Amino acid sequence: MHYRANGEINMLNQIRDLVDNYLMHLRVERHLAANTLESYSRDLGFFLDFLKTQNVAEIEAIKEHHILGFLIVLHKKKISSRSVARYLSSMRSLFRFLIIEKKVKQDPIANIESPARWKKLPKSLTMDQIDLMLKKPQEVDPLNVRNYAIAQLLYASGLRISEICSLTLERLNLQQGFVLVMGKGSKERVVPVGSVALTAIQDYMDVARQSLLHGKINNFLFVSNKGTKLSRKRLWEVIKAMAIKTSVGINVTPHMLRHSFATHLLERGADLRSVQTMLGHADISTTEIYTHITTKHLKDLYNKFHPRA
Repeated sequence: MHYRANGEINMLNQIRDLVDNYLMHLRVERHLAANTLESYSRDLGFFLDFLKTQNVAEIEAIKEHHILGFLIVLHKKKISSRSVARYLSSMRSLFRFLIIEKKVKQDPIANIESPARWKKLPKSLTMDQIDLMLKKPQEVDPLNVRNYAIAQLLYASGLRISEICSLTLERLNLQQGFVLVMGKGSKERVVPVGSVALTAIQDYMDVARQSLLHGKINNFLFVSNKGTKLSRKRLWEVIKAMAIKTSVGINVTPHMLRHSFATHLLERGADLRSVQTMLGHADISTTEIYTHITTKHLKDLYNKFHPRA
């Protein structure tokens, strides 16, 4: 059985030939039924069509972010989770075969979870909603200055609400423009912060933080009006109140700003692995963070793609 993709004349032969060899293996060695073979052929054909749009013509050039990109395309086409699981199964079987045959050294799909384990992503804000919500307040009192800095940092960095609350002064580098974050599982990561958020944080530290401390000593960046560590509940209330005050029109949560951070980067061409690294997702190991994507690369990527860098 041979795969024939739309416009295959423009597709280099290497990947297609490997897929054809795999389909032949399924027919001759595993004696799969014709309908099952057709399903494999169709699923892998759609994947090859996607690879052509990404200018991928060699099997070793296929990386995890290509798999994730293909899944995003399926999601946009409103393909059901059951069908997505079938696509993943077809691709997973292909790469296992290619590894056994020593055609590839690494499996780009190894860390991709089944749709059954996916969580529904929260809604993100539009750029118009972001601009409205993050407009600098006219009332310059300590709480307004603090709340503005919090909202700016949430959107600028994509930090979790717990990471914002736990952020200490020594983990913030205003001069170089990044924060050192202690994420889930006590894993550290470096996250760039744009100039707009940095200015808001500097203003907060210059004119508001000492007033809120009331003479107390506290190493956390953001403090309550009693000089104590800001709680998750209070931060949640702050973001909700800001959305109401600025007439955004929807119920905004801190996690929506985190998701907006990722969505807007991806919409402007940032690669998925870099965004996942900045978000601190658990499926990317600490080794991958510091060996494959350097701090400088992250900062350059952030400056290039983030709308408020």
